[in-house]
Amino acid sequence: MKYLVHLSRIFVGILFIISGFIKLNDPLGFSYKLQEYFSSDVLNLEFFIPYALGISVIVVVFEVVVGVFLLLGYKPKFTIWSLLLMIVFFTFLTGYTYLTGYVPQGVSFLDFSSWEAFSSSQMKVQDCGCFGDALKLTPLESFIKDLILLVLILILFFGLKHIKPIFAKLPTTVLALLSFVISLWFGYYVLMHLPSIDFRAYKIGNNLQEQMAIPADAQKPILEYTWTFNVNGEEQEFVTNGSYPNVEGEYVGVETKTLDEGYIPPIQDFSIESDDEDLTTYFLEKDKLLIVAMYNITKGEVEGKNKLKTFTDNAIKKGYTVIGLTSSGAEEKELLKHEYNLNFDFYLCDEKVIKTIIRSNPGIVILNKGTVISKTHWNDIEDIEL
Repeated sequence: MKYLVHLSRIFVGILFIISGFIKLNDPLGFSYKLQEYFSSDVLNLEFFIPYALGISVIVVVFEVVVGVFLLLGYKPKFTIWSLLLMIVFFTFLTGYTYLTGYVPQGVSFLDFSSWEAFSSSQMKVQDCGCFGDALKLTPLESFIKDLILLVLILILFFGLKHIKPIFAKLPTTVLALLSFVISLWFGYYVLMHLPSIDFRAYKIGNNLQEQMAIPADAQKPILEYTWTFNVNGEEQEFVTNGSYPNVEGEYVGVETKTLDEGYIPPIQDFSIESDDEDLTTYFLEKDKLLIVAMYNITKGEVEGKNKLKTFTDNAIKKGYTVIGLTSSGAEEKELLKHEYNLNFDFYLCDEKVIKTIIRSNPGIVILNKGTVISKTHWNDIEDIEL
């Protein structure tokens, strides 16, 4: 039992630190995921949505800190109870993500082999966000991961007496306090700027056209077709991979099921649209394109909006094509242009896509023929070299 506790302690502690740090690198992204869970069509806890960012910071800082506490052996009783409560909470979220998918007739919730085949697009929340954008797990993988962690933390719970501090009392306390202070500072820093490590498809150096393209030799989706025919007064089903079955009977209908989605490009929904046309290709061919990204104009930071006029006018003088990208409507766009006397137009893009592109509202993205040259938080506009 002693050795089992030590192994569990190391594994759980390191995993919580890694998982927590990845989310702490992007607490705004984790808050977006929490908002999905709080929405009316998922947990229906919409009154929590305004507090999602605060909850996000508290959860991820606490996740890192209890991981450090466990490795240090600091306040083991408090640490193990905290880990147990957190893993119960996380297991509920990942279990909900997995189990709220489409349940075909006759398939049990516990029939994992059958569930594996179903497309994640049928889930209310497609990804739990356990490792942010660094590592995407399927709902089933996330659920199984948390079940394993739950078992390991229960081992720690029942083997609590074997968890001892690895240092004397004073250095252990100092290190524990430092882990809290550093985590809190780092979370604040990335919120006031941008994530220190960008794991998304829109990171600096990536070419958006390449990220949207599907290679000619890419794996194609694998579909299963279930055809229904009326044969001699009785409905019968015939399963094929797409071809029309050779059946003597009256056609009734067909249902399709995705067995394998095939190759999915990293970027799928990015677009730059006017009221009349799609201008994505046109703008991505520009040499010096500067995008002012505001996923929602009314929610944009006033201090950031105040910085746009001088900065964008200077960019236009230096030969940049300047455009805005937002999901807000025409009225909000015109009001913003008039109120801040902006000399560029705003185009339409999906809110979730803009949130993915840059964790700032407003944020500045500079492209050269579709390649991301820089991404800047509105706090750092003065540091951009045009």
